[in-house]
Amino acid sequence: MDYETIKLEDLGPGIVAVVFNRPEVANALSSTMGRELLDAWTKLGARVDLRCVILRGEGKNFQAGADLKERNGMTDEAWAAQHKIFEDMARAQLAVPVPVIAAVQGAAMGGGCEMTLACDFAYAAEGARFGLPEAGLGIMPGLGGTQLLTRAVGPRRAIEIMTTAAPIPADKALDYGIVNGVVPVDALLDTVLAVAAQIASRAPLSVRALKRVVHGGQDLDLKAAMDLELSLYNRLFTTADRREGVASFNEKRTPAFKAE
Repeated sequence: MDYETIKLEDLGPGIVAVVFNRPEVANALSSTMGRELLDAWTKLGARVDLRCVILRGEGKNFQAGADLKERNGMTDEAWAAQHKIFEDMARAQLAVPVPVIAAVQGAAMGGGCEMTLACDFAYAAEGARFGLPEAGLGIMPGLGGTQLLTRAVGPRRAIEIMTTAAPIPADKALDYGIVNGVVPVDALLDTVLAVAAQIASRAPLSVRALKRVVHGGQDLDLKAAMDLELSLYNRLFTTADRREGVASFNEKRTPAFKAE
């Protein structure tokens, strides 16, 4: 599929960047972008060679939320149809089986903030700002933001953030746990790419299992979550990659993992 509003970049073996590419409108989320992201996430999720994904925006901003000019005057039916595209897009992002890292510069508002929260973790550039301003527009977050934010910062902070609809600067987002680090603007991509490369060097089956257990275990009681962990652990120690990992350690060489 040829994309108009996003682009994909190969950044190394198994590492792909998904890039919002409407910098002239702060990468606002349009219906076309929603369809293209749905297609991209679905195809990436099926790639067995995929090791890590970086989500970023072209230009000065990450993503400023839904394109309100496109939404101006929409009928309720058209709004619902558009939002169904966005819902499917968000769920396709969450279903990607490898770590997805957000590299956030400038504005990450509304849907842009929700897509940051849908990543497994995030880094922000100094001066970045986050927010869920929907309460000032007569709606509420609808791409998982209420639940993902609550899981990131706790219910008391989440209600404060969403009901005040106030922007959150990068340093406060770090304190709240929305991002994992804040770096200078010109160091953002290098920082995130270095983390992605480190993940890509680890045993692929282990990385996928870890993501599955962490997310899948959140909604289980402790016994069930530990049983999930053990079921995947028991699969991993029978793999060729486990044997390669132990052998390479003892032979003092870099492991050559094959996802086998």
